[in-house]
Amino acid sequence: MKLIKNIFFILFFSFITTFYSCKSNNKESESSEADPSMYSKLTEDQLLDTIQKQTFNYFWDAAEPNSGLARERLHMDDDYPTSPKNTVTTGGSGFGLMAILVGVERGFISREQALDRFIKITDFLENADRFHGAWPHWLNGETGKVYPFSEKDNGGDLVETAFLVQGLLTVYEYFKDGNEKEQELVSKIDRLWRSVEWDWYTKNGEDVLYWHWSPSYGWEMNFPVGGYNECLIMYVLAASSPTHSINKSVYDKGWALDGNIVSKDSLYNIPLVLNYYEHDDSPIGPLFWAHYSYLGLNPNGLRDQYADYWKLTQNHAKIHYKYAQDNPNQYKGYGDSLWGLTSSYSINGYAGHRPGRDLGVVSPTAAFSSFPYTPKESMQMLKKLYKDHDSLIGEYGPYDAFSLHDNWYLPRYLAIDQGPIPVMIENYRTGLLWKLFMQNEDVQKGLDKLGFIYE
Repeated sequence: MKLIKNIFFILFFSFITTFYSCKSNNKESESSEADPSMYSKLTEDQLLDTIQKQTFNYFWDAAEPNSGLARERLHMDDDYPTSPKNTVTTGGSGFGLMAILVGVERGFISREQALDRFIKITDFLENADRFHGAWPHWLNGETGKVYPFSEKDNGGDLVETAFLVQGLLTVYEYFKDGNEKEQELVSKIDRLWRSVEWDWYTKNGEDVLYWHWSPSYGWEMNFPVGGYNECLIMYVLAASSPTHSINKSVYDKGWALDGNIVSKDSLYNIPLVLNYYEHDDSPIGPLFWAHYSYLGLNPNGLRDQYADYWKLTQNHAKIHYKYAQDNPNQYKGYGDSLWGLTSSYSINGYAGHRPGRDLGVVSPTAAFSSFPYTPKESMQMLKKLYKDHDSLIGEYGPYDAFSLHDNWYLPRYLAIDQGPIPVMIENYRTGLLWKLFMQNEDVQKGLDKLGFIYE
């Protein structure tokens, strides 16, 4: 593990490791409310630095060593009941690529260190299993072979591929004017980008993109992606491809459902903007829908015929905040400083928490990845968690989820939840990842093709 240069952080992380004795059903230490937190004297900027460094380290120090990619999950109790520890996630790794750039800009690592890691990662991706250019959801980090996400999900996953490519293109922009070694990385990323057959995933030319294809099961998973969710970036990249681009009709008819994607409804007097179709029992989705596609795709100033995407994403976060204030189920702790529901670990396995399907479980990534949209409300949550509930913080940042109502948490992390935190906080602080991704010429052509207006 790389030695941390700053003495403060050496002492800081040494102290944190004392919490790792907790097991899967451990409760939050009641003494954390009474004892002064080790974070109690940190300023707002220092708290942001701290959480960015911790979550960056998930993708740096805790990465799968052979591939350099992000582990799907990291359990500090070393219990892995569902997938091996060496399982890497392609989408979460895309988030991690962007987190590593944050690490360079914040001085956590050098540009050369990042370059070497990116070369290892792209070498691995170049030789890993792909299916018409798309990577699977999970890979064995030691072999590069697909690790099935489910029985029939053993082939290409176009959504996870889009999250990965979003990160790759951001890295491309960061190094594109660099030295010879950096130019070699840029060329490799360009080859990977050009090899993804986005148009194949229209299943013989239908006006919609399909999530999965398997060499064993073909299109049997039958998941056409349409109506608003976390997958906007997939359609943008599919339109942006210089080699396998989709027609605009695929976006208009498949994603936007011939205009039926537009909503005129509101929650807490806040317009929804688009329809959150997936959930009949909830008019709004989990908060990761406002994060995954927008790590690189800047919603601020982004519009098309269907939505103002800043209004859409900001309203999404505001509604979740208002819901926590309302707290219709009277869950302990909910309010101004503890809020945010998204898909994460839960008391019984994994759940897609959101208004309408609320189990009293708060997922820190929901509020912290919403910093660009709700800076005051997200900062309130950051201060509360780090200063009053520091037993919920581990070496790689806040644990995935907790419930004060049921006095429950797990000392476990998920890549897809940790990754958006440092990236979206950096977008809030400097706009770094938004600037890089949005300057990509292919992406600009794709946005133009789909009729977007962007500033």
